[in-house]
Order: sequence, then structure tokens, then C-alpha cells
Amino acid sequence: MKLAYYPGCVAKESGKELDMSTRWVCQKLGIELVDFPGFSCCGSGFMDEANETLNLALNARNLAFAEKAGLDLLTVCSTCQGMLSLANHRLARPEVRAKVDPALAQIGVSYRGTTRVNHLLSVLTQTIGAEAIRAKVRRPLTGLKVGAFYGCHLLRPADELGSESAEEPHSFEDLITALGATPVMYRGRVMCCGFPVLFVKAETANRIAGKQLLDAAAHGAHAMATPCPLCHISLDSFQKPAAKEVGEPIDMPVFHLAQLVGLALGATPQELGLPRHLVSTDSALAKIGQVAVPT
Repeated sequence: MKLAYYPGCVAKESGKELDMSTRWVCQKLGIELVDFPGFSCCGSGFMDEANETLNLALNARNLAFAEKAGLDLLTVCSTCQGMLSLANHRLARPEVRAKVDPALAQIGVSYRGTTRVNHLLSVLTQTIGAEAIRAKVRRPLTGLKVGAFYGCHLLRPADELGSESAEEPHSFEDLITALGATPVMYRGRVMCCGFPVLFVKAETANRIAGKQLLDAAAHGAHAMATPCPLCHISLDSFQKPAAKEVGEPIDMPVFHLAQLVGLALGATPQELGLPRHLVSTDSALAKIGQVAVPT
């Protein structure tokens, strides 16, 4: 399987551990990732709100690069998945194409709408399949209770994205089970992490993140896992201020999807970039018999 790799902004810079783990997992599963240095930001959170036509053109440009190479696209970010998929959906309307095509023509780009956008979660659970992943597990995550945290853009808007149920999804839990861990069901798993308002009203954003972290903990989670780098930032990097906002101590390890899969497939914590986390993953690693990560 060969896919155009769209890591997104966070995985290329501040969250490089997400890129490290994705590349490790894909290599182990026989997925060839093709890099496109010309890929740009998906524009979520600023461009999509300021200028819809420009935002659609931006994503159509990214999609056109993969399209020209005859490849479908892989992303590890729920937000990028949402922006790119929505662009594909909305550009199917002639009146939208009439606005976007002239902008693309100015830079010599032609968009046809033939590239499919895949998030790593869907590749693992639909294209490969949870049972096939189970057969490749070398280090079962037995004893580890994991709360999946889907984030907003992987599931919503469900009608346009064609996603599984936004209220009762199960693909991530199916994968967690296949890895040998126990999925934890809690309401916050399909709620917002607070990132969209983090740089506008930090107190509110951190309170939202703190609420989701406490919800997972209250239902017995030893760790959380998310398919979105932005959710990872809210839940891991801002966990200390989140705890302050909700007035309760929180010590919740947070894994990216690829890191959790990588652990089960036999990667070392160092290969997955776990020492880069702000909240130590040592307590979760101990549950599966792994030695604490050197700091």
C-alpha cells in the first residue's frame, strides 16, 4: 500500500514524536509513505474562518499534488482529515468549483477530486482491519485501560465526512481491544478538547480539557489515546494548567494513536518519542511490563 503522507503542522514541528511513531508503524505494516515537501497547512482555525474560498483552494492544492501522483492521502491529524475531506465534499458542487478553479489556475494547479483522504485510524481499522492488526501484535497491552479520545473533526460533520456515528463511534475501541488493552467508555471521548479556543480564552480551553481528562480517569482509564495532534497538545502539553482550572490533580498519560499501536507491535518507547511528552507515560508503560523511559 502506497499513500501520500500529509503529517500536518504539529507532527512536523512541535509534535515530532507523532511523525516518528507514524513512520515506524507504517513501515512495520508495509505501508509506503510518499512525502510531498510542497504540502501546506490545511488552514483550520484561521483560514477557514477568514476566507472559505481561499481555504478550499489551499486544500484543493494539497489534494492535487497527491492526485497528480495517482495516490490517495494519509493524515494523522483529525483536524487535517476534516479540512481535506470537507474540501473534497464541497468542491463537488459546481458553484464552489467556479470560485476555486480560477484561483488554482493562477498557480498552475488542476484539481479533479479523485484523491481519497484517509486518517490513520481508518487505514488501521478499515483498510487493514482490527483482526489483522491483532495478528501482528508482539507486545499485548494487557492490563492497560485506555480511554479513546476522538476529537471533533474526525467525526463531525458526520453527513459531509461520511464518518461513523459522532455520538457512539467504536472503531478506536475496536482497535484498542485488538492491541490487548481494555477500552474505557466515557462521555468525554466524543467531546471537544478545548484547543479551538486555547489561544483566545485559555482558561475556558483548559477547563474543557480538564473535564475530559477527569471524566476518563473517573471511568478507570490508566491512559488516554487520541488520533489528533491538537487534542494531544490540549490533553498532554496543557494538562498542568487544565488541572489548575478544574481544581483537581491530574496525572494522565496521553498517547497518540500511532504510539499506542507501535507499543503493541514491539517498538521501544524511544522509537515512539515517548520521552518528549510533558506528562510521563511511565505509569502506563508499567501496566504492560515496560521499563520507565529515561528522561
